[in-house]
Amino acid sequence: MGLAVNDVYQGDCVEKLKSVKPGSVDLVFADPPFNIGYKYDTYHDSRPAEEFVGWCREWMTGVERALKPDGTFWLAIGDEFAAELKVAAQELGFKCRSWVIWYYTFGVNCTRAFSRSHTHLLHFVKDPKQFTFNAEHPQVRVPSARELVYADDRANPKGRLPDNTWVLRPQDGPSDGFSPDHDTWYFSRVAGTFKEREGFHGCQMPEQLLARIIRVSSNPAELVLDPFAGSGTTLAVAKKLGRQWMGFELSTEYATRIKSRLKAIEPGDELDGPADPVASSPKTSKGRRLKRKKTDDKKEEYEKALIDVFQDSHEGASVDQLLCDAQLNASFVKACKSSGLGGDAAALNRTLMNIRKQGRLPRLKERAKRSVTFRQMDSYSFASEIAMEYVCREFDRTLDEVLCDPFRAQQFDLVAEKFSPGFTSFQYRWAAFAIRKRAKQASRAAVEFAELAQSPLPRSISAKDFDPADVDGAGVYLIAKGNQRRPIYIGETLDLSARLATVLNTEAWTSLAPFSIRVIPESKHPYGLQSALVQRLKPTLNSRELVPKQKAEVTVPRTKRAAAR
Repeated sequence: MGLAVNDVYQGDCVEKLKSVKPGSVDLVFADPPFNIGYKYDTYHDSRPAEEFVGWCREWMTGVERALKPDGTFWLAIGDEFAAELKVAAQELGFKCRSWVIWYYTFGVNCTRAFSRSHTHLLHFVKDPKQFTFNAEHPQVRVPSARELVYADDRANPKGRLPDNTWVLRPQDGPSDGFSPDHDTWYFSRVAGTFKEREGFHGCQMPEQLLARIIRVSSNPAELVLDPFAGSGTTLAVAKKLGRQWMGFELSTEYATRIKSRLKAIEPGDELDGPADPVASSPKTSKGRRLKRKKTDDKKEEYEKALIDVFQDSHEGASVDQLLCDAQLNASFVKACKSSGLGGDAAALNRTLMNIRKQGRLPRLKERAKRSVTFRQMDSYSFASEIAMEYVCREFDRTLDEVLCDPFRAQQFDLVAEKFSPGFTSFQYRWAAFAIRKRAKQASRAAVEFAELAQSPLPRSISAKDFDPADVDGAGVYLIAKGNQRRPIYIGETLDLSARLATVLNTEAWTSLAPFSIRVIPESKHPYGLQSALVQRLKPTLNSRELVPKQKAEVTVPRTKRAAAR
């Protein structure tokens, strides 16, 4: 069965790793003791060198067992044993993709050596041909020196992957910018005076550093494990970024404090620390601010050319359909490039979307017939809703902005497929648009169910005892972890039996175990009842689109329908 996710377990990580379901973890980040004599709460970090390396082999063996075949392992380690542990990991079958140097300010002062201002971050994978590396993630990329310092118009607006150049100050980096294979990262260490310091653990990683690793090596809804939870930063960042998480901690006191820290965090919360330490550094005296060119005079010409390309390449599809059809969208972007239109795919799609919203797009002479009914979408629309919440939260973007960007749209598809596999990206994306369009109608229908939504809920049934065959017809279901009053998700469906069978037998759902399930049969407007319950209970995975800005009033006249109940 394995350990349940989204929890912290007190105990020895070597033993705890044996209880993790084999091949279930997407990303492991480990920041073990460096064996430099530091006294932790319940552990003295001083072992003979051979014993320390042997112990690391033990827990790394557990890491290898826990990771999926396409999983990733990041190891933070000091100078003293970086080389030895790299060799040990490779002997266990890991392949080293990068040897990153984390360069930080507020380094550890030394009296008879140069002050320590870096840590080694070893990036391993199990399969060098198949692993997650989100190089296009906008929050992973950094502004280049061309853009930040030298105001060079040739700078890539999307930035570059982080740099490996040794720098005295990050703003004095090389003029040719950041190369995709660079591997020196600059983040301030969490010094004792920093407000983000938790205070109960002597070695705390900055959240922004962990965010880069989690974003580049995992996707929303995937599982991140930290065998040395320490102050809980890895788990806190994983939770904020919409990942599942699991941690081990030897100290009982630390484990208790980590749980308290995580309890105060909600998915989507802001990360502590500056998001861009390079941009926030003082500017070099020879640098100058980038002066943006005025483009208003060319805007009309550019947009007219974009409309022409769309009309020639849309194949009868609307703009929404163009964004939902990855292949058709790629053809549109290619046609734009061939016509000399600048901008990446996201910029081209956003401009087209804005033209459509402003009513300046000519009516389509022929429309592609791709209508999908609510009943047809019933078997996967819930997965689209969950993907909306995960990915819009991950990038802090609207659904339109997510689907305009091919990378973000791909992340959306990945999450949706995890919760309801077997459908196309077009189906997942089109269902998301349908959910958004239905949100206002659902909010209005929610008023009818306001009184019912405030009534005591039906008795919950544990997942172990629940049989989908016992329910049928349309209705609403609430899924919670254990006995939590706040559900994970509130769903609506025309076929409760089929939907709950999917929930109980799909890995993305079962990884959230344990479950309790409540069922409310409702045949007329299940999405109205769903919306009313979402407004009341605020589940973690439901789309924010279903909660109107002006919450529906709960004190409404009793309808005949409500009175009959």
